[in-house]
Amino acid sequence: MAVMYKLYENKQTNSPTKGKWYARAIHPQRVETNELAERIQRNCTVKRSDVLAVLTELVEVMQDELQQSHAVKLNGFGIFKIGLRTKPADSAALFTVTENVVDYRINFQPEATGGGSGTRRNRQFLEGIRVQEAPKNDIDTTGGTVTP
Repeated sequence: MAVMYKLYENKQTNSPTKGKWYARAIHPQRVETNELAERIQRNCTVKRSDVLAVLTELVEVMQDELQQSHAVKLNGFGIFKIGLRTKPADSAALFTVTENVVDYRINFQPEATGGGSGTRRNRQFLEGIRVQEAPKNDIDTTGGTVTP
């Protein structure tokens, strides 16, 4: 299977790339915890119920740790951290959580390999990746008109 994409045109009026075409990955399906647990069970000696229990607890423990301002590292996977989106304040004294913190997010940083200047982000999840256009794309890529 390949990563699917659909084409879209940049229609931002003030953009220097207005009218240019780009690809955007699409995700027509979602794999959830139960399905992951089933596959993990098939690949090891741990039962599905045990896998589900561990994954469920992992989510709860990660939430606790992240909300205590801890970074959570899953070895071989990466690091999760809380990020903030804030509005500026005119001075440090005028900055308040209720007025200036606008939103929260989870930042994920893939596992790093190497060391020093040779450090690079692990591309393990991208090994062997293939990309193809999604079926039934309504954009004509032959230079003609848009198909209905």
